Amino acid sequence: MLATEFDGGRIEAVRPAYLQALTLVERLHRRLLDVVKDALERRGAEDITPVQALLLYNIADEEVTAGELRTRGYYLGANVSHNVKKLVEAGYLQHARADEDRRNVRISLTQKGREAHAIVAGLYEKHIITVERIGGVSCDEFSVLNQSLARLERFWTDQIRYRL
Repeated sequence: MLATEFDGGRIEAVRPAYLQALTLVERLHRRLLDVVKDALERRGAEDITPVQALLLYNIADEEVTAGELRTRGYYLGANVSHNVKKLVEAGYLQHARADEDRRNVRISLTQKGREAHAIVAGLYEKHIITVERIGGVSCDEFSVLNQSLARLERFWTDQIRYRL
């Protein structure tokens, strides 16, 4: 359905809410990176970026390939191999060729990587304990928010997949 076929009054009602949501999603992501950066700096882990720390958090105890980082949604950027290389050089990740297919490089956290993972995990745990009481966001509100964000993600994915 084209915009001209859609109820004009409804479009004007949706427009500000949609545009505000876009702004908030982008701002929240940047703010999350700021919060992670602050946590890293407080613990003296200033040799990695917040994006790299989140990557380490998502890898956790798994052993994955660089390709799996993107397909599993662990890393959303275009330069995953650059960040993996930097994390290996800094001693946060180790890599080894997979036994079954020597072309695949499996990566996992080193002790230093597990320490960075623990910083982010501790930050998240602190937030989980305080977000309702201090932030004023209830579990029910998170459920509605998560459902809405998942629907928006699916909508955007369909826009690309089906060229809508």
